Amino acid sequence: MKLHTSPRAPNPRRVDMFIAEKGIVGIAREYVDLNAGAHRTPAFFARNPMSRVPVLELDDGRHLAESRAICTYLEGLHPEPNLMGVDAEERAFIEMADRQVEFHLFGTLANWVRHTHPGLAPLENPQFPDFGLAQKEKMLEAARILDTRLASQPWIAGSRFTVADITAFCAVEFARLVKFKPSDAGLTHLAAWRDRVAARPSAQL
Repeated sequence: MKLHTSPRAPNPRRVDMFIAEKGIVGIAREYVDLNAGAHRTPAFFARNPMSRVPVLELDDGRHLAESRAICTYLEGLHPEPNLMGVDAEERAFIEMADRQVEFHLFGTLANWVRHTHPGLAPLENPQFPDFGLAQKEKMLEAARILDTRLASQPWIAGSRFTVADITAFCAVEFARLVKFKPSDAGLTHLAAWRDRVAARPSAQL
């Protein structure tokens, strides 16, 4: 298999952390230069018409896009250590937490960064700074909810580290582009959780 990816982008980082947590080896990497527009070429478009990374190229030549879908596929191939739930009930609650993070924290944060950071203008053209700042407020609301949740449980989805923690960590780290840190916003539980995740080997990639 081959992963078409970009090392500085947050969604590819989600997949890289997932692979590292699983201890999966043997997946080749082909790096896509987003700033050069390599994700908009006909060759890449044939892999993913949405022109987004990452894309996992399977051994049979098919291409699997979307970070969550790639992680689900890899979880099926490598069920241990488990990151998505051991039965239907746990899978549902982990997916709920992961989706909440993806839609309400990651999505709004990405819009904030992409529409306000000058370095991302080539990727988000045109930028709408007012929209970006409005998304910042929505992101902060989601971050406060997570901070409250983490006051009563150690990890995003409950008592153990899961894919939801990977998604949330990659989101929070991406916010460093706009100099956002949970500790600066008074989100002490989210900040402590972030430091715990940052200490894991998968976060060092």
